[in-house]
Amino acid sequence: MDLQRNMDLLEKLAILSAAAKYDVACTSSGVDRKGKGTGMGNAIAPGVCHTFSADGRCVSLLKILFTNECIYNCAYCLNNCMSDVKRAAFTPDEVCTLTMEFYRRNYIEGLFLSSGIMVSPNYTMDLIYQTIYRLRYVHHFHGYIHVKSIPGSDPALVEKTGFLADRMSVNLELPTADALRKLAPCKSRNTILKPMRQIQNHIASSKQELALYKKAPRFVPAGQSTQMIIGATPENDFQIMSVAENLYQKFQLKRVFYSAFVNVNGNSMLPALPGGPPLLREHRLYQADWLLRYYHFHVSELLSEDRPDFNIFLDPKCDWALRHLEQFPVEINKAPYQTLLRVPGIGYKSAERIVKARKRNRLSFNDLKKIGVVLKRALYFITCSGKMMYNTKLEENYICENLMKDRTQIPRDIREGGYQQLSFFDKSLRSDFQLTDAQIIPPGQQITTI
Repeated sequence: MDLQRNMDLLEKLAILSAAAKYDVACTSSGVDRKGKGTGMGNAIAPGVCHTFSADGRCVSLLKILFTNECIYNCAYCLNNCMSDVKRAAFTPDEVCTLTMEFYRRNYIEGLFLSSGIMVSPNYTMDLIYQTIYRLRYVHHFHGYIHVKSIPGSDPALVEKTGFLADRMSVNLELPTADALRKLAPCKSRNTILKPMRQIQNHIASSKQELALYKKAPRFVPAGQSTQMIIGATPENDFQIMSVAENLYQKFQLKRVFYSAFVNVNGNSMLPALPGGPPLLREHRLYQADWLLRYYHFHVSELLSEDRPDFNIFLDPKCDWALRHLEQFPVEINKAPYQTLLRVPGIGYKSAERIVKARKRNRLSFNDLKKIGVVLKRALYFITCSGKMMYNTKLEENYICENLMKDRTQIPRDIREGGYQQLSFFDKSLRSDFQLTDAQIIPPGQQITTI
């Protein structure tokens, strides 16, 4: 197979970066690996440094597909084998060159590499492995690398790749097995969960080895994640969040990403979405996911079969508090940490600061503001030394009416109708950085700082 496709590297980059925009990848690294002075880059535990251009694009990761060719016919995918789109494919050396040159120019902190299925899962996964191997051992790149594992590929390839990548992910694609059978009959839930379980087991084994031998190789040190498409099939929020909770509990995932469905193919089996992608629903799912991971909530507390969808007007935490007013108001100077976490307007960091600060002095509302508590939400649910901030009523309709006046309940981009999914590579970036053949430096050759 001719991987070059008679295209120059700039043209391939334009096609394959745009094709990758539906893969969610803005995630912290969660791994601390310093360069040894013999290569380039490092991975820092606090996360990939997200840099935003003047027009709002996040350019922290070089996010590309290895190829947008695919042998599968998934109804929701722009790159399926029946789509009439321009096709391209990189070679391993081309991906390495792009990564190194963008890194040298300080455009990126790492690489996110996914791919369509070219020839077979094994063939594609082997190309991805070759790419990451060359980055690590030929170009000595120590920066962050996030790789998509190809379901159905040889476990040995997944294992070899896992010892080179910082994070791996296997896309769940759709929330239920029935939805997957309907829209992606070439895939199965088993072929997706199998590599997910393999990665989980190898991560656990790697941690045990590291506890005994400090120099033991690390397997996917930043953990694994997955992604679900939201709105392509009729599952409600309760079903989606139940799947996510199950994945966190059984596979110890770092993140579940939710991607609002975009009808790029006009397939008759897919919803028309006259109002556009369900972005506000996606936002509420992310907020609820945060409650599961950091605030010790359970899905059964937020939703139920009788109440299966989130309130579009209020964030899930505020909505939960309104339905459990019997637990409020909370006394800031006495309430345990777990109780503080459930107060709207108090984040987990603010809760930690409150617990620490009140050991020295009794806290006031001014103190809470300095700590970082969002008082315009919290004031209805808390007291300081037995007193509320204002003379407010602990009554559902009254509090709900006031909370809905808070414009931050709905993200500005969605509220103003200006949201769009952006590609790393568009005209504004091309005018800023013209990647011509003369600027592509052969592997191993040094360049001067520009």
